[in-house]
Amino acid sequence: MNDRQDQYDRYDPHAAKEQQLIGYDPYGRPVYGQVPAQPAPGQQYEQAYEQQQYGYDPQGYGEQAQQAYYQQPQQQPAAPEYGQQEYPQAPAYGYDAQQAEQWIPQQAAPEPPAAEQEPPRPDRVPGPRRPEGGPSDPDYRTEQFAFIDQPDEDSEDVIDWLKFTESRTERREEARRRGRNRVVALIVVLALFVVAGVGYLWYAGKLPFLDGPGQKKGAAAAAGPQKRDMIVVHLHNTKKGGTSTALLVDNVTTKKGATVLLPNAMGVAKDDGTGTALGKAVEEGGLGVRDSLDSVLGTHIGGTWRLDTPFLENLVELVGGIETDTDVAIPADDAAKIPAVGQGPKQHLSGAMAVAYATYRGQGEPEAKQLDRLGKVLYGVLRKVPGDAKSATVTVESMGQILDPSLNAQTLGALLAKLGEHAKEGAYRTDVLAVKPDGTLTDDANKTVVKEVLGGSFTAAQAGAAPRVGLKDATGDDKTQIAAKAALLNGGYTFVDGGKADKTQPATQITYQDDAQRTKAVDVAKTLGLPETVVKKGENAVNADVVVTLGKDYKPS
Repeated sequence: MNDRQDQYDRYDPHAAKEQQLIGYDPYGRPVYGQVPAQPAPGQQYEQAYEQQQYGYDPQGYGEQAQQAYYQQPQQQPAAPEYGQQEYPQAPAYGYDAQQAEQWIPQQAAPEPPAAEQEPPRPDRVPGPRRPEGGPSDPDYRTEQFAFIDQPDEDSEDVIDWLKFTESRTERREEARRRGRNRVVALIVVLALFVVAGVGYLWYAGKLPFLDGPGQKKGAAAAAGPQKRDMIVVHLHNTKKGGTSTALLVDNVTTKKGATVLLPNAMGVAKDDGTGTALGKAVEEGGLGVRDSLDSVLGTHIGGTWRLDTPFLENLVELVGGIETDTDVAIPADDAAKIPAVGQGPKQHLSGAMAVAYATYRGQGEPEAKQLDRLGKVLYGVLRKVPGDAKSATVTVESMGQILDPSLNAQTLGALLAKLGEHAKEGAYRTDVLAVKPDGTLTDDANKTVVKEVLGGSFTAAQAGAAPRVGLKDATGDDKTQIAAKAALLNGGYTFVDGGKADKTQPATQITYQDDAQRTKAVDVAKTLGLPETVVKKGENAVNADVVVTLGKDYKPS
């Protein structure tokens, strides 16, 4: 039976395909049955597609089924009834069962009822089906679109490159943004510095085209009452003889310093009312010179500092020498032990060199030249004096000089320290007071130096003191001036010699500058035997309360 069946299977391939191994009998022999009906081609494709989608196709059957479906004629065998199963006849005896299992297709699972079928899912829907019996198109196959479900091998590299490019761009933008912020911050800081600097210059009044509050405040302070500390310095040349006089002024109100150099030809009054030259009065002992200067200048000098040249040399050495611009070269004098002094800017001078330069006066030079050199030396010393009052006092005491009783070392040290600070800051000036050949002050000296620097005015006189009366001769007769001077001194007035006028005038005139001085001016007119009509208000010299200008009409009584 088996041989016949095997022979029959060889000539009937459809019958062989219907047989399938269904098990083994008790003796270990294989048992074959009829092959169940194959599912429809559409169902076979869906089953293969689902197995391919879920990655389960152990024998590669899904792809073979698709190819068989599109390449072979479509024949749909009759499906058996649900629940029935037929087993194909087994192959001939002795056939290798393992080889049979390899070619036998997988048994299809029975189709569940329509009510229990799961609705198709979008991710499992197969591709469009070809119409039944239509022509095959080998150019469009499912495997050609496999890239849709398969991940790209370079996708991660592309994503990483995009991330790197994006992060690099962001870093560049961030760097540009930080750079812009730094530039803006730098511009803002520079603008603030410029505004602050301009504001300070404007407030201090240092802008040439604008007057700041500081300048207005300083101008207002300068226009009002000012406090000044002032001393007179008499330099005695112990080797060659001669004296030089200067005023050291500390303007406490405006915080400025000044040196005013006084010519020896300047006229001052003695105790008996007679006039003399300043230099002669200092050489005679200097008694009463300070009061005489106050009378002439309308000032209040606080003390007298007699400075002999050896002590000036010591002072310069104590501060470590000075630097100044020299206008002349001074040759050395071995006999007088005077070293040579070079000419030029920023010359370093030792103590002996400073003394030689301060006292030098060339042949035929005016006294103003020598006074200007003394002013440079004093300015150089002040710039080197310590700014602390105690340290400056120690320097003064170290000179070994015996000071005037009116000026002790503490007072002098404190004044020098303040003047030194003004000199270091550049708030310092040096002026030579100009006088006429007869020793009287020029009008320019009265208006600029005496009024602005020294603050000389009639208000400087002490309350209850006799008024200062200036006498200027415009008669051209010396005897007339002497007679008028005697009359004023006998009347108890402080005489201020005004010298001679530039030109004569016919009528005598008495002027006062302040309304409070009118009564005094009328009294002066009566003292000179003049009518009240010669008195009028006008601008006077700042160093006198009342000024008398004698004309040719004046007749001594």
